[in-house]
Amino acid sequence: MHSVPPQQPRTGQRGHEPARTGKAPTTPLTAMGHIPWSEMRDSTGSATAIPLLLSNVAWGDAETAATALKELRERVCQYGFVVEQATAATVPFLWELAQLPQVTCRASILHLLKNIADTRQWESIADAYPKLLNHRENPAVWERAAREAVHAHQDALDVLESEDDTEIAHATTELARTLGRQPC
Repeated sequence: MHSVPPQQPRTGQRGHEPARTGKAPTTPLTAMGHIPWSEMRDSTGSATAIPLLLSNVAWGDAETAATALKELRERVCQYGFVVEQATAATVPFLWELAQLPQVTCRASILHLLKNIADTRQWESIADAYPKLLNHRENPAVWERAAREAVHAHQDALDVLESEDDTEIAHATTELARTLGRQPC
């Protein structure tokens, strides 16, 4: 995989325009360094690969970004419905990437956020086997935190609903419905 560093806009793309949020432009993903990834787990073990995957989604060409997002999906929302400890920490960065015009797989990011918001796997198991909630590593808590993280950043839908891209508009509408919002 070849990724493009953040200082280099990709040829044929609009470069690094800020998301249309009315906020001052910032460099994407700067807060990743504040997350203790090595202390968290994803579906493969240590979550230390997540920052690189997010960076490849942000600055990679279409193929690199799609490949990185596919691997990220397997790490934080395996099978489309099993979240991990690192999922909640990853969600704000997914929201950030979904709003960046230069990111090539934005609709897929929105689908991933919808999958995370829909998760009920561990809670369903905990309903049947309440002893699961007594374990030190409690996946039902991870699942709830991941869903709450998706809900906490849903104000980004306001920006995304104004997109001209029909694939992004459709994914935004689906996510808005999952979050209980009426699409505009």
